[in-house]
Amino acid sequence: MTLITKDLGPDQTGIAEAAAILRAGGLVAMPTETVYGLAGDARNGTAVAQIFAAKARPSFNPLIAHVTGLEMAEEIAVFDDRARAVAAAFWPGALTLVLPLRAGSGLSPLVTAGLATVAIRCPAHPVAQALIRAFGGPLAAPSANPSGRVSPTRAAHVRQGLGGKIDAILDGGPCTVGVESTILGLDGPPTLLRPGGVPVEALEAMLGPIGTGGDAHKPTAPGQLASHYAPEAGVRLQVTEPVVGEVWVGFGPGCDGAALSLSPRGDLVEAAAALFQTLREADDLAGPGGRIGFAPVPEQGLGRAINDRLRRAAAPRP
Repeated sequence: MTLITKDLGPDQTGIAEAAAILRAGGLVAMPTETVYGLAGDARNGTAVAQIFAAKARPSFNPLIAHVTGLEMAEEIAVFDDRARAVAAAFWPGALTLVLPLRAGSGLSPLVTAGLATVAIRCPAHPVAQALIRAFGGPLAAPSANPSGRVSPTRAAHVRQGLGGKIDAILDGGPCTVGVESTILGLDGPPTLLRPGGVPVEALEAMLGPIGTGGDAHKPTAPGQLASHYAPEAGVRLQVTEPVVGEVWVGFGPGCDGAALSLSPRGDLVEAAAALFQTLREADDLAGPGGRIGFAPVPEQGLGRAINDRLRRAAAPRP
């Protein structure tokens, strides 16, 4: 069934209407500082199932529960002193923690994909915070786009991908971080499960060396599938000289012939914020059967998250 997807403003009226939709088991795309999330009641199994259906997302791929802060987070996850310290340092913000699921949390098992852990985040975006407060509980909210495709950083991106499949879009303007949250496993030794909006160097300054983990076949957190964030066009990486007909996306100086640039001055923060919008623009320029080439991006700071998304965009499609 095709829904009429409402456009809601980020004012008190729009937030109240969005919260009412969520309480009724509906789906609302909400802005966060990272990307737009497709929000549903994390304790309503039907609502969570509708998230998977709207995105055509594999049910073995867990979701992130979004909360207002530590008090709500401790209702659904088990925090030790280390996890509380990390939350105090980086929340609200672009960091997701994977922690043991609290008994009696009430979360739908679909949120955790049946795992004994839960991915949980406190977003910094004021509209997301206001919506979670108005709703009064945790919201499951993966990126508001068809599964495996380019993530949305504007309300218009959500409508392009999910219009007619969800109840409403709460428009909070462009996302400022532009890549999904960093996911840190703290159910054992600190483990980087997905690079993202918080550089791993900032986490290591607090925690010491952090290992890496994740399985594309049996994900323990979102964003671990091998092919993800994919445009229609093919993607080639580390391109310093584009081939004929390839849409070249530059980074930093020395890319004068590039059709687009993630950041002409080589700023990783600017590049992260522009990544998904630029990927969409390059896809439009490339056209059906076209190719996109990306100039090298340094593998440091936010560059690690940018390169992770680009490698998954370039991976063979399932």
